[in-house]
Amino acid sequence: MDRLSTATPHVPTTRALVRATAVALLIAGTILVTAVLPAEYGIDPLGTGKALGLSGMAAPAPEAAAVLPTGGRLTPVQEGPAALYPGPYKIDSRQFVLGPYEYVEYKYHLEKDASMVFSWMASADVIHDFHGDPDGQPSSAAQSYEKTTRRAADGSFTAPFSGIHGWYWENPGGDTITVKVTTAGFYTSAHEFHFDGTRQAREVRALDAIPASN
Repeated sequence: MDRLSTATPHVPTTRALVRATAVALLIAGTILVTAVLPAEYGIDPLGTGKALGLSGMAAPAPEAAAVLPTGGRLTPVQEGPAALYPGPYKIDSRQFVLGPYEYVEYKYHLEKDASMVFSWMASADVIHDFHGDPDGQPSSAAQSYEKTTRRAADGSFTAPFSGIHGWYWENPGGDTITVKVTTAGFYTSAHEFHFDGTRQAREVRALDAIPASN
């Protein structure tokens, strides 16, 4: 009967283990310096990242430039807290004389979210309605923002929809009243409506109409 022999497993010596660990650390360090640092962090002490085309991988992606709106309509594009428009704002100033019990409406066309600032003053109290008419809708779709009796108002306005937005002023008494309104904003046209049923388009002025001063 043959005798079974048992093989003794090979156990590496401490010196062999130290040598293998050192080799592994050397390889890992080489990979770190030549590839990982240039690709992940943009650190390239040996120039190998540039030679291997890895340096650019660490650069942040360039931010896309803000796209300015274009076209004839002054529609804003929001960029954080700022709104950008495809053209400059306009200015306008009008004066109306209202006889006893007469009225006038004066409105500006603004795109949705376009804004304007305004000041108006009357020589006496007038019936006042600040409102807007949506584009393409009947007059019954008009939306009133403020309706009261007063003789002056100063403020700003952002259009909740595209359409004509402005004021109705009515003389409630028997004396003549003068109303003056001044505005600046991203509107494209102005429209005047009279108590006799007539309507008139008014030209608004561009920014270069304001004289420069030294």
